[in-house]
Amino acid sequence: MSTKKNVSGDVAALAAEIRAYCAANANPTLANKWARYFKEGYDAWGVLDKDHPLWNAQQAAWLETHSHLGLKGFLLLGETLFASGKYEEGGLAIRFLKSYSTQIDARALPGIAKWFPGGIRNWAHVDVLCGEVLSPALAAGRLGLQDFAVWRTSPERFQRRAVPVAMLSLLKTSAPTAELLSFVRPLMLDPERVVQQGLGWFLRETWKREPQPVEELLMEFRSQAPRVIYQYACEKMTPARRTAFRRG
Repeated sequence: MSTKKNVSGDVAALAAEIRAYCAANANPTLANKWARYFKEGYDAWGVLDKDHPLWNAQQAAWLETHSHLGLKGFLLLGETLFASGKYEEGGLAIRFLKSYSTQIDARALPGIAKWFPGGIRNWAHVDVLCGEVLSPALAAGRLGLQDFAVWRTSPERFQRRAVPVAMLSLLKTSAPTAELLSFVRPLMLDPERVVQQGLGWFLRETWKREPQPVEELLMEFRSQAPRVIYQYACEKMTPARRTAFRRG
């Protein structure tokens, strides 16, 4: 019990230190620069510049100083950082987690899932989390598709988006296309635009790999699925081919 209390206290202290650092270096002008890319809203400290010490020396220093927290501790930290809604805090949580990438497996997934309710609020955090953490774990076999089965019906739209986006790495493996398409099938009628965009992106890239099964799926749902999915999925087709998937 005392160990858990110590970890919780250390996590809270590190979160406070990160926020104090960001507040001291805040730049409202820089924060407003990126707001136009986020229709769902954008709240930032304004320290997003890739050359800012926060993303280099300071991040490394925190990792070294607080290495005793381990993966579990940094998963807890992610919950706290994402809860603030500040963009950079969520970005740091993902970068900390990337440092433990070889430990990301099914046992870590519930901790990551806790970042979504009241936490992850935008497409960029989802896509970076997938690209830097979840996709590599899937490709390496530390995670399997079934580990994400419950994510497809999550009440959190960004958690559902993570499913097809994380699966992009599997297109470079020997994973059967039919199996991949079967797994994303429940998302074909998802009502949320951010999920539709993520799914359309995945289908577009899968189409490049093996067009026929993707086109069969698109044809099957042509009269039901949201058009945003088709907008993205058919993007690389010829104009003549795209017309086949228009609603009659």
